[in-house]
Parts: sequence; C-alpha cells; structure tokens
Amino acid sequence: MDTPTAPKAGAMLHLRGNTLSEGDPVALPLTQSSMYHLPGDWSGGPSYGRADNATWEHLEHVLAYLEDAPVLAYPSGMAAISASLFACVKAGSRILIPSDGYYVTRRLSERFLAQLGVEVDQRPSASFAEGGFAGYDVVFAETPSNPGLELCDLRAVSQEVHAAGGILIVDNTTMTPLGQRPLELGADVVVASDTKAPGGHSDVLMGHLATRSPDILQAAREWRQFGGGIPGPQEAWLAHRGLETLELRFDRMCNTAELLAERLAAHPKVGSVRYPGLPQDPAHALAKRQMARFGFLISLTLDSAEQADAFINGCPLLRAATSFGGVHSSAERRARWGDDVAPGFVRLSVGTEPAGELWSAISASLDALNS
Repeated sequence: MDTPTAPKAGAMLHLRGNTLSEGDPVALPLTQSSMYHLPGDWSGGPSYGRADNATWEHLEHVLAYLEDAPVLAYPSGMAAISASLFACVKAGSRILIPSDGYYVTRRLSERFLAQLGVEVDQRPSASFAEGGFAGYDVVFAETPSNPGLELCDLRAVSQEVHAAGGILIVDNTTMTPLGQRPLELGADVVVASDTKAPGGHSDVLMGHLATRSPDILQAAREWRQFGGGIPGPQEAWLAHRGLETLELRFDRMCNTAELLAERLAAHPKVGSVRYPGLPQDPAHALAKRQMARFGFLISLTLDSAEQADAFINGCPLLRAATSFGGVHSSAERRARWGDDVAPGFVRLSVGTEPAGELWSAISASLDALNS
C-alpha cells in the first residue's frame, strides 16, 4: 500500500511535556482572557483575545504536528472551510466543488460566493476529474464524500489542478490526519471539522485549516482575525484533550467498522452498503492506494424511510443524531437534510463500543424490521 502515514501518536502526546520546567502542569492550562498586560510600546507579544490565545495556539501546535504543516484553528469545520475559500477566491474566480459532498459547503458557495461574483460549478466525486480543471482558480474536493463515501484520486486530481494553474483544497473530515494525508498527496490546503473524531466526545465544535503556502496561511489568519471567527479557549482545551486519545479511538472505530461493513453487506434486510474497506466496493482499489485506514463511516440503504427510522430508533446502541465521529455510535437518515440519496439511506458512524456488543444490537434491530 503506497499510502502516506501520519506522524507517531506517542510523540504527539509529549509535544508539550518535553518543553516543561520543574513544577509546570502536565495538563494543558486553560487561558481564559481577552486582555493582556501591555505597558509601554507593544513589543509583538500577545495583545488581544481575538488575535492571541495560548490554549488554542497549543491546539494548533499539536494539529500542525499531525498534519506536518502550519495550522490555524477555527470555531467549527465550516468556519475552516469558509476561511479556506475566502482566502483563495476573489470576484471573477471560478471554483469547482463536489455535488455529493457536505451540503453546507454547497450552500455556502451558492448562497454567498456566487453573489460575490464567484462562478461555482459542481461535479460528483466519483467522476470528479472528468472534464479536466482548466479555467478553475480553486478546486474543492472531499474524499471520501459525506455521506455517500465516494472517492476521487487525490494525487491525480492535484497534479491536474496544478498543471491548470489552480489551487486544490481538500476536506479531510471523514478520515482525520491518521487515516489520510491530502497534503502528501498534493493538496495545497486541508480543512477538517475537529467536531468529529478529533474532538471525539460530541461536546465541542472546532475546525482547522492546514497549508504549507505562506500566502494562503496569512490570508486565512487575517480572515479569522478581522472577521472575528476565532475558537474559544474552553472549546480549544476540550478539542486538545480529545486529540490525546484520537489514535486509540480511531483505531478501534476503524477496526469495528471493517467488521460491521462485512456483516451488514451480508444481511438480508440491507439493500446495499458502501464502505471503502470492502473488497467489492467500487472505490476499494483507490482507497488502498491513498488511505492509511478505511475509516469509521458506513453507508447502508434500507427499503424505505420508515425502515431506516425503525432501524435507527430500534437499536439501543445507536444514537439518532446528526454529525459523526463520537465515542457513541450514531446513525441518521440523510435524505431528511436534502442529500441526493435514497429515502432509506442511512449514514452509520461507528463509535468505540465493543464490536460484538454493537453488532448484536445492530443485527437485532435489522432482524426486527418488517419485510
């Protein structure tokens, strides 16, 4: 498997610890201040809470280690996506986004970017490279796509985008830096919602942007500072704490998802399953090339919306909720948000429950469905 791998998780845990002096707290302190002591002329240190905060700066330090690139933290994944787009486009720009990716990215582009003179085109992820990228200033990819788990070839797309003179932004929310490395595959910018697996406990909103381009980084930093979309220190502290167990949780979630996907695909009540780790999945060969793990999301289709709701609500180890990536397995019928999916389509996010216990609950709920 010719797949870029993440930095060592053990070293990540000690990034701060190896800089401590005697008596310093091992746990990250929470800096809850909007003001800093500034006698005389300003010397360039922390100045104001909208520009500087030690807690979210350390969160950025840890995320930068995982991404192997400079990072900026944002108060949500969509704040990071917004920053990436507004840092890279101007009136008259032409951008390409996935038609089957996260629906809020489409709404942001259609509702606001298009009104500012940005031309917005869409293509499905599975055929994202068809038609080429000539004339596009920014290409925004999401792979695996949310919720359908379609893939596009990041290495090939990045080469074609750059040959056409464009910038490639990749939403890596579904995989995290432990499961996929878009910058190593040629992306200019990576964005992600750390509300999901990095935070991991369904108690914090957070996002980040990573790039090795100084110009894009500066523009995204100014967008955050001047626009005021900064992370809160309490939220940054929670996200940092979540990162400390990401490797453990992500490994278990992916292992369990691989097991469940095989069993779901064989269950008579399940019409179809998409999971990149299944050998029969259309994207399996590509997933083996560009992903370090196959992820913790599974999409399955049941006969109807009623069956989907009955399955979700009838399983005591599934939370009926939007979002994903938490320690609690969750599921939702995505058609209710307007995604172009079948009425019985379910996005299943595998949590950290013991695999045998989780499968027993899921299979029992499926078995109870009316034919």
